Amino acid sequence: MAAPTPVSAYLHSATMVKAGVFLLARLWPALSGTPEWFWIVGGAGVVTLVLGAYIAMFQNDLKGLLAYSTISHLGLITLLLGLNRDLAAVAAVFHIMNHATFKASLFMAAGIIDHETGSRDIRRLSGLFKAMPITGTLALVASAAMAGVPLMNGFLSKEMFFAETIDLSAMPWLDVGLPIAATVAGIFAVVYSLRFSVDVFFGPPAKDLPLEPHEPVRWMRVPIEVLVLVCIVVGIFPQWSIGPALDLAARPVVGGAMPAYSLAIWHGVNKPLVMSMIALVGGIALFLLLHKALETGRLKHVPLLQGIDGQRLFQSLLYGLDRASRRGLTLLSTHRLQPQMLLIVLAAIALAAGALWRGGVTWGDRERVPASFEFALIWVLGCVCAIATANQAKFHRLAALVMIGAVGLAVSLTFLWFSAPDLALTQLTVEVVTTILFLLGLRWLPKRLQDESPRLGLKVRARRARDFTIAIASGCGLAALAYAMMTRPAPQSISPFFIDRALPEGGGTNVVNVMLVDFRGFDTMGEITVLGIVGLTVYALLRRFRPPREMIELPPQQRAVPPDLVSDLINPRTAQDTALGYAMVPAVLVRLLMPVAAVISMHFFMRGHNLPGGGFVAGLVLSIAFITQYIVAGTHWVEAHLQLRVIRWIAVGLLLALGTGLGALFLGYPFLTSHTAHFTLPLLGEIHFASALFFDAGVFAAVVGSTLLILTALAHQSVRSHRKAPEKTVTATTGPREVD
Repeated sequence: MAAPTPVSAYLHSATMVKAGVFLLARLWPALSGTPEWFWIVGGAGVVTLVLGAYIAMFQNDLKGLLAYSTISHLGLITLLLGLNRDLAAVAAVFHIMNHATFKASLFMAAGIIDHETGSRDIRRLSGLFKAMPITGTLALVASAAMAGVPLMNGFLSKEMFFAETIDLSAMPWLDVGLPIAATVAGIFAVVYSLRFSVDVFFGPPAKDLPLEPHEPVRWMRVPIEVLVLVCIVVGIFPQWSIGPALDLAARPVVGGAMPAYSLAIWHGVNKPLVMSMIALVGGIALFLLLHKALETGRLKHVPLLQGIDGQRLFQSLLYGLDRASRRGLTLLSTHRLQPQMLLIVLAAIALAAGALWRGGVTWGDRERVPASFEFALIWVLGCVCAIATANQAKFHRLAALVMIGAVGLAVSLTFLWFSAPDLALTQLTVEVVTTILFLLGLRWLPKRLQDESPRLGLKVRARRARDFTIAIASGCGLAALAYAMMTRPAPQSISPFFIDRALPEGGGTNVVNVMLVDFRGFDTMGEITVLGIVGLTVYALLRRFRPPREMIELPPQQRAVPPDLVSDLINPRTAQDTALGYAMVPAVLVRLLMPVAAVISMHFFMRGHNLPGGGFVAGLVLSIAFITQYIVAGTHWVEAHLQLRVIRWIAVGLLLALGTGLGALFLGYPFLTSHTAHFTLPLLGEIHFASALFFDAGVFAAVVGSTLLILTALAHQSVRSHRKAPEKTVTATTGPREVD
């Protein structure tokens, strides 16, 4: 409302302030009907209704009066939605329509008054009806609709509101208090409506106005005339004029079945009519009592609320939240990863223990799988490697990374043991890519400080004992939960649905792949989109990232390694070690491995719809093949012989996935609906073809592009940081020496 009045008036005429109330109405079928909804939504509504109307009575600015009256009417609508009754929801929708018409016309009338007189101060405006009779008449009718005068549209929805407050059956004090609060709000509404109309257009003519008041141009009044005509027509002929539109708008709010209601203008003498008459008479009487005090300006502040500044309270609340968040960050945050992980694990253990405190954990009666020595041996080796990882982490990080890779291999073999080859392939390829990522990240980790003091050694041992205890507790807890879940039958499993429909509806026998590219194709498209965004984000961040100075200033033996090789990033020790790496894995063999890996990748891709494989696994296999070229041959050789352009891979992959979905829409089917066909080709025989092949190709391209972009971006950044170090060289006789 800070814009100039004519502008803000037309903005308000679009009733943009009703966005939140509209959202409440749309969520009403799903969230209403509970005590929590009644007390939270209804309580907020009744407080807003009464408080907004009370403050509106004492406003001297036309826009301020209408703004607070809008708050009050939005509270009325919110209260109706909080009553958990279908008829109350219909009344709320009806009042949204009526309030939009009379309030928009009043705001535009306020804009005209401001434009033609140069003032919005009610204390300076009076007697404008003689100079602006048409505008005054329109404003009087709209004010009558806002006050709930009979034969106006506002009267009908307010009658429905009064009826709903009377029919409430909750608690004795609430059954009496809510109608009283509604009537009091109605009295206040009459007062601020009279202030807008009587105080502005009647009385002695205003003298010291900035502009000479007169009627606006014809087209400036047309919107108000149309809206005021709607107020009158709906108030006199409600069923004929607004009935069909109200039915259309309210039916989705109440969930489809409309309650019985009547839009007649006369229902006899009843309690809602008595409440309306009390509101009208009481409002006129209160207006006359306050008229002199308001006119003379003796009431400079809102009574009972003069010491409350809402803006100051809101700013104080924001300041308090900011201080509390800073204190919380000071207490809980740290730049070290280990304390953060400790808090996360402890919170998970506490929440899980609290949830299981009463019921405990019981095993199911599902038939057990016979014990297997081979499977037990796999996990004995996995546990040994896990313990070795924790032990080697404090001495040799590279050895710890190798050990944790062995744990990942045990997990992959477990998936394979339980007849999940797709998961096994995915886990295995992800383990390889993750290991390479960790290898590239090892370079950025700070060196461990060795301090032989007994006090520090005792502290370290205590911390390791604590971490070991927490690890045992969390691991055993997860094992117990997993065992409890796997030993229970799944009476409502969704697996039969996908198994039965994979071939006839998805055109493939590999249920996992059909789910990813057909039944859950939209989810998969979102996942590859996120993967592409992550790759581009890493690339963009690392382009401008510069490592700390201590990371650049490497020891002499590390600066002696040729900086143009990514192999240096994986084993950054000495030139002799690098040469040994070349001797162990000749670059020629890795280059010969490239076409073999590409064939295997295409094999996984082409068979994925019917056998274990698919675009995701195939993309990771090809990415690993490219990364091995970087590791052994170096960045210069690869980029000179292979123009990968990995960003284009991401773009092509997303376009292929999107094009597959749009193709189904073009043919009249839902988005990403797959189709299958069979062709007979010479020499090859019958060929099974599924449109999901294009979608899987998009997954394949996006995975290759994102994986290579992340890994090569990190590798290039490491190489650039290495080149920033002071140059040194190694000679066969004298060792490292300084050069200019």
